[in-house]
Amino acid sequence: MSSYTVHEPAQKGFLPAASAPAQPERFVFVRDGFSVFAFLLTPLWMLRYRLWLVLVIYLAVTTLLEMAMTAFGAPAAAAVLVGVLISFLVGLEAGSLRRFTLARQGWRQIGVVCGDGREDAEQRFFSAWTGWAGAQRGTPPSTAPAARDTPASAAAHQPHTQTIIGLFPEPGT
Repeated sequence: MSSYTVHEPAQKGFLPAASAPAQPERFVFVRDGFSVFAFLLTPLWMLRYRLWLVLVIYLAVTTLLEMAMTAFGAPAAAAVLVGVLISFLVGLEAGSLRRFTLARQGWRQIGVVCGDGREDAEQRFFSAWTGWAGAQRGTPPSTAPAARDTPASAAAHQPHTQTIIGLFPEPGT
């Protein structure tokens, strides 16, 4: 099961962020974990997600390392190994690099969700998000799951004349 962070675009205009309408179709889900595409095709992956600053830093670091290794007479195998290790690091930190770029552009992280895939994570997030948004407006959400009859919720609806089992024998103590 993968975990995803959910990001909302920056609010533009004169409305404060709290009163501006949310645009859920523009939310971005960024997966945590290793990215094979970012490892194998690092510069193309950076271009795909428009990570311009990250791409410039990557190109500068790899160029400087290659120049330094050539100046010190390192074998070609060492230069290849360094390039593979840098690409591996980018693959490991792919999600963090995307979150960094989104934060620089003013996007706001609004949640974290887990799911078997991106679609499952989106379904879980939006079902919880609609429930939260409905509670904020004061109206009951229509898509929220029904409350389960748990012992805690059942005890809250019954009179306090029954015996309480646990560390606190009386309610409210």
